[in-house]
Amino acid sequence: MATTDLEGPGDNGLSARATRALKAMPRAWNRFWRYVALYMPKRLYARSLIIVIAPMILLQSVVAFVFMERHWQTVTQRLSQATVRDIAAIVDLIETYPRDADYANVIRIAQDRMQLKVDLLPPDPLPPPGPKPFFSILDEILSSEITRQINRPFWIDTVGNSNIVEVRVQLEGKVLRVFVRRSQAYASNTHIFLIWMVGTSLVLLMIAIPFLRNQIRPILTLAEAAESFGKGRPMPRDFRPRGAEEVRRAGFAFIQMRERIERQLEQRTAMLTGVSHDLRTILTRFKLQLALTGTKADTEALGQDIDDMQSMLEGYLAFARGEATEDTGRFDLEAYFEKLGEEATLRKRKLSTTLAGDPHVHVRPRAFARLLSNVVGNAFRYAQTVEIKANHGRGSLLVTIDDDGPGIPPQKREEVFKPFVRLDEARNLDASGTGLGLAIARDIVRSHGGDIMLDDSPLGGLRAVIKVPA
Repeated sequence: MATTDLEGPGDNGLSARATRALKAMPRAWNRFWRYVALYMPKRLYARSLIIVIAPMILLQSVVAFVFMERHWQTVTQRLSQATVRDIAAIVDLIETYPRDADYANVIRIAQDRMQLKVDLLPPDPLPPPGPKPFFSILDEILSSEITRQINRPFWIDTVGNSNIVEVRVQLEGKVLRVFVRRSQAYASNTHIFLIWMVGTSLVLLMIAIPFLRNQIRPILTLAEAAESFGKGRPMPRDFRPRGAEEVRRAGFAFIQMRERIERQLEQRTAMLTGVSHDLRTILTRFKLQLALTGTKADTEALGQDIDDMQSMLEGYLAFARGEATEDTGRFDLEAYFEKLGEEATLRKRKLSTTLAGDPHVHVRPRAFARLLSNVVGNAFRYAQTVEIKANHGRGSLLVTIDDDGPGIPPQKREEVFKPFVRLDEARNLDASGTGLGLAIARDIVRSHGGDIMLDDSPLGGLRAVIKVPA
């Protein structure tokens, strides 16, 4: 029976394990970048700061590491070698001239010529080794040099006094104690380099950050202008393309795009208004001719068709008015809900309204009133109980309209937003309906930068959720 060697070479000469590892590398790389993107700042200004600061920190770190590893360590090693060489010379003098009982000449020479304070102590045992300092470059180099040049039992203290290093060497019948200034054995002025490095970095950042902010401000202004246009608001008065050449080109392109869209909307509105007006005039003539000719039984069906066409044309005009340009202003939700309460009383419907937050919203007043009128009017038409909840806060308005009517099947909730769609079941439009009410409502809410959605209502009917920036 033939067997498969899972570890044998594949078609490209690699083992199966190596092939699996190569295939897993792109997935691991993608997971790594997704993890990085998750914690990366989302705003352009913060990301630009990282682009500026991260290379600077990396460069400074590499320079500092190279300096610490090579220059600082080399200088410290050479200073320590010279200091230990002086100590070794003192040891040789003590051992060469033992007739000098108090070694006064050796002590004098060490102090005058080598800047070392030397004492001879009784032959007591050396103190136990102390704890190593965290940054022990001096401790390591000095110990290594004493071992290499003197090769006698010793004890050093580089921690006790920050400016003095104490060295004790065990000799025959005595202990040599030497006090050395730290600057003689250690490159202690390295902090000047670090201060200059950090100081120049801070100066560069103080120059780069305002410059970067000044370059990003035109992009933020362009984004605000585009957002205002998406919400149907006028362009900011002080908006003009500025900044780098690419940002200016984007600003000019946005202005041209906005002008083309506004011209297209004006042409569409004028066309719909003109066509609807002309056809309505012709329909009026038809109605007059039918009233003057024939019997009522012969003209009743034609009259009904003409009324339907008249209603559809009115819907066209309403749709055109919804596209018309209207300046933004303040809309009072509380006052509008009072009007809806009066309308509910006239229609003999039960209405309850709840308002949270500021009752004044910044929208196009007539268009927004038409939006609410179309949605609430449909609820009044098909339901007996209607509940309206409005929540205005954090720059957005959320309006929820619930009713206890027959509702709309989930699979047809998107179709009702199409113009002239008439449902055959559930909330079937009556004879006076044109199928433009919800289409106009969605058109208005989207022109404000929001949207409208339909869902099941806790009352058993339909729920309409309107969300707009305000």
